[in-house]
Amino acid sequence: MRRSTVPAVTRVVGAAAATALALGVSACSSGSGGDAKAGASFTYWSMWRADEPQAQVLKAAIADFTASTGTKVEVTWAGRDVSKKIGPAIAANQAPDVWDQANDAIFGAVASAGQARDLSSVLSMQVPGENVPVSQVIPAKYFEMLPKDPAGSNHYVIPYEVATTGIYYNAADPDVAAALPEAPADWAGLLKVCDALKARNKPCVASEGEDPWTNSLYFDYLLNAGGIDVRKLSADTSGALWDDPAVLKAAQQVEQLVKGGYLIPGYDATKYPAQETNWTAGKAAFYMNGSWVTSEVAKQIPAGWKFGSILPPGAKTPDAALFGFSIPKKAKHAEAAEKFIAFFLQKKQISGIATTALNITPREDVPAPAELADAQKALSGATVRLAFDGVAGDWSPKVLYKNYLDLWHGKTSAEQFVAKCKADQATYWKTQG
Repeated sequence: MRRSTVPAVTRVVGAAAATALALGVSACSSGSGGDAKAGASFTYWSMWRADEPQAQVLKAAIADFTASTGTKVEVTWAGRDVSKKIGPAIAANQAPDVWDQANDAIFGAVASAGQARDLSSVLSMQVPGENVPVSQVIPAKYFEMLPKDPAGSNHYVIPYEVATTGIYYNAADPDVAAALPEAPADWAGLLKVCDALKARNKPCVASEGEDPWTNSLYFDYLLNAGGIDVRKLSADTSGALWDDPAVLKAAQQVEQLVKGGYLIPGYDATKYPAQETNWTAGKAAFYMNGSWVTSEVAKQIPAGWKFGSILPPGAKTPDAALFGFSIPKKAKHAEAAEKFIAFFLQKKQISGIATTALNITPREDVPAPAELADAQKALSGATVRLAFDGVAGDWSPKVLYKNYLDLWHGKTSAEQFVAKCKADQATYWKTQG
C-alpha cells in the first residue's frame, strides 16, 4: 500500500470477516447505538477492513473489553473511505461514537472544523491493570507535532500505531554491508557510500520516478537538516523564503544525487512498483519510503533479507504519522468509547500492533518487529515532526511536486528549481484570494 495514495500502514492477511461474529462484534452501518442503554454500548467505525491484521488485533481487544466491562461494541469495518463518510454522518446526527484513521485525515475531516472531542480526559485515565495514566504510555511528542483545532487542542486523536519514513535497505546484502559499515554522518558521507556501491556496479538508490511524494522526502529531510520549516516556507505569500541559502543547499544536495548517476537506470521512465521490485531483487541498495514498506514487500524479498533503515544524513528530526482513535464532539456514548481507548492502550492489547500487524506502536516499551527496529530507534528521540512539517492542501502539487520532479529527473538545475518554486508560489498565493 502506498502512502501517496492511502494514508495507512497495512498488510492484508487471509482472515474471514465472519470472525467478527465469533468475537461477539456486530456490524452497524448507521452509527446509531440502537436500543441499548446509555453506557452499555457504543458504535465504532474503523479504517481497517475486517480481514486486515489491525482488525484482528482490534477484534480481540473488543472481545476482551466486552467480557471485562459488559459494554458491547458495534463496529463497522469501513475501510479507508471512513474519513469521507464521517463528516456527512456528523451533519446527519448519525456519527459513530468513535472512529479511527490517520492524524491528517482526522484533522481534515473533523478536527479542523471543531467537530472532534478533546481527548485530554483520556490522557488522565488509568491504563487498566498498569496503575499509570495514559499520558505516561503515549509520549507527549506525538501530540506536540500536531496542528491545533479551533479550540486550541491537539488531543483530537489518541494513537495506537505510528509510521515514519526513511531510507530502507537490506543489511544482509554484501555490497551494502561493505559500502555502509556505519550510518554516514553527513550528506558527503552518503555520497561516498553511493560511490562505493557504484564501484561494485550497484545503483545506490531505487526510485519510482513518477512518485513526487516519496522522492521529495529527500528534499524534506534536507530542509529539516538546514533548519527550514516547510510549513513556513509554503505559507510565505511572497515566496521570498525560497531565497534562504539553506533551501538552495538542500536542492543542490538532491542535484548531487541525481547528477552523480546514483539513481537506478530508467527510474524516470517507470512507475510503481517497477523499481520497488528491482530493489527487493537486489538491483539497488536504498529505497526511500515509509515504515509500511516492510509489510508491503514481505512476500517479495528473498530468504535472508534483513531490513535496515537510516534517515538522510543531517536530518534533525524524524517524521511521524499517527493512526488512532477520534471521538466526534456529538458522540452519544463518548465516555464508554473513551474507556475502550484506555483499555486498548494496555501493553497486552496494543502489542498486537507489533506482533500481528507488524507495525510500530506509540508505546516505547513495546518492541517493534525486527524489520522496523531501526525505524523505532529513529522515533525514540525527544521530538518528532509531521512529514513536510504538516503542509496540507493543494500547495504541494501546485508548487513543489511539479517542479521537484523536473529536478529529480535531471531536467532542471537546483537554481532553476528554486526560482520556479518561488515564482509559482507567488502566483499560487495570488490565486488564493
